[in-house]
Amino acid sequence: MNAKRVLAVAHKEWREILRDRLFFALAFVVPPALMLIFGYGLSLDVEKVPFAVVDYDRTPLSRDYAYSFIGSRYFDFKGYASNEREIDPLLKDNRIRVAIVIPPGFQKNLRLGRAAHVQSIIDGTIPSRTQTTKGYIAAINGHFGTELLAQHISRLRGLPLEQARERVQPLSLEVRYLYNQSAKSIWSVAPKLIMLIMIFVPPLLTAVSIVREKETGSIYNIYASTVSRGEFLLGKLAPNVLISVANIGVLWLLATQYYGAPFKGDPLFFFLASVLFVICTTGIGLLVSLLVRTQLAAIVLTLVVTMIPALDYSGFLMPVESLAGEGKIIASLLPAIYYTNIVVGSFLKGIGIEVLWGDLLVLAAYTVALFAAAYFLFSKRPRA
Repeated sequence: MNAKRVLAVAHKEWREILRDRLFFALAFVVPPALMLIFGYGLSLDVEKVPFAVVDYDRTPLSRDYAYSFIGSRYFDFKGYASNEREIDPLLKDNRIRVAIVIPPGFQKNLRLGRAAHVQSIIDGTIPSRTQTTKGYIAAINGHFGTELLAQHISRLRGLPLEQARERVQPLSLEVRYLYNQSAKSIWSVAPKLIMLIMIFVPPLLTAVSIVREKETGSIYNIYASTVSRGEFLLGKLAPNVLISVANIGVLWLLATQYYGAPFKGDPLFFFLASVLFVICTTGIGLLVSLLVRTQLAAIVLTLVVTMIPALDYSGFLMPVESLAGEGKIIASLLPAIYYTNIVVGSFLKGIGIEVLWGDLLVLAAYTVALFAAAYFLFSKRPRA
């Protein structure tokens, strides 16, 4: 291994990156751009759900019931509809997601101690948001019913309203959220976006940079030179790794300073784990470059083998534990899940190597296996 030859290849690669505008954008512009685009577009918070009310009763009590939804931060009131026929086109046009239908006799039934049946119509095209919205409606409905009962007991027995509330609801549930006290989805999404971007951009840079030399024919200069395959690979990959490590810092700043995600872990451990992950994903790009001959094919194959599996099998959008048996096996065979555990643990849980050493060890093994395979598959003899 000759250090001068490695540096020469690395210097050539660096100049190519700075000279090629497209490659420069892939290296320095795409990662923060993806962080911003995904950060705004992947909010999982269910708030400001647009809804309308059909009030057939039109009594003070029915208006109070409607106002319990109107005054909630989880719903966005779009107005009253005169009947249910007006609801369907509003739901089809996505102008509303929920409709509350209050039947005639609502106040009369409640005053007489009878049950009043209210209908809620929910757009079910997005099941996860539908279930959350259903929970909001059930909670507001339950609170309204409990408050009515407490007021009735207070009047009937002459008790203070607060004491009546305690008798109606003797069991009080207090919920505490660990690690994400505000339950903000962006606090969970932003750290995982670092994983998603870093599993795509480093292999993309590597695959495109090597395949570009195949397309232009400059790879034959390497075939004819005294540069060994190890020196070529090391010099070729070093600039991409350094750029990706710098991007890790940029993405970390965006996650913590722009999106406000808390970072509770050890910065040194997180940095070293991130460098290892970048080297690992760079190895994926190296293998991709050995399988294709055009830059377009390199881009498509990189997307297929990195970002798409990472979205489904890393715990990015849903816990791996909720996957079927085969899904769990696939997830365990991919490096994304292990780095996801590291970023979530470092950002939100404040844990380090004492807990995450297993994930770090798997990433190290994955890295060694990828580079060993790429080294033995790469040949300085041009293929026919």
